[in-house]
Amino acid sequence: MRKLTVADYPLAETRGDSVLGKRGLAVNDITLTAVLAGQVTMEDLQITPKALQDQAEIAQDAGRPTLGSNFCRAAELVDVPQELIMSTYELLRPGRTKSKQDLLDRAALFRLNYNASAIADFITEAANVYEKRGVFTYRF
Repeated sequence: MRKLTVADYPLAETRGDSVLGKRGLAVNDITLTAVLAGQVTMEDLQITPKALQDQAEIAQDAGRPTLGSNFCRAAELVDVPQELIMSTYELLRPGRTKSKQDLLDRAALFRLNYNASAIADFITEAANVYEKRGVFTYRF
């Protein structure tokens, strides 16, 4: 498959035949007729890791590496339970955890249980920055 570029944006319009939902239904196949016939489920509307990786590729081509990295991390989170994502968000808020180890443990959980190395690296980086800035020594 060729490398995606800015010309492929937005994917749903330019490559709707290759943007697939979780059950494999292409965006182009999600029609009112298909919905009314009961052929479309909520899974067909959920984003997939591949769709997010494709968006990351386009962002990189557009010269937006930070946005590309965000899409890559998001791709790792697609199948992570919402409760874990929200509790991790809470842990990452300054002053919400008392130790660097709490964040390192959460990073290990993402790495080992969800194969989410980019997320784990992000959490580890946050833990190191928080330690350097003394975030663990004060409470908000």
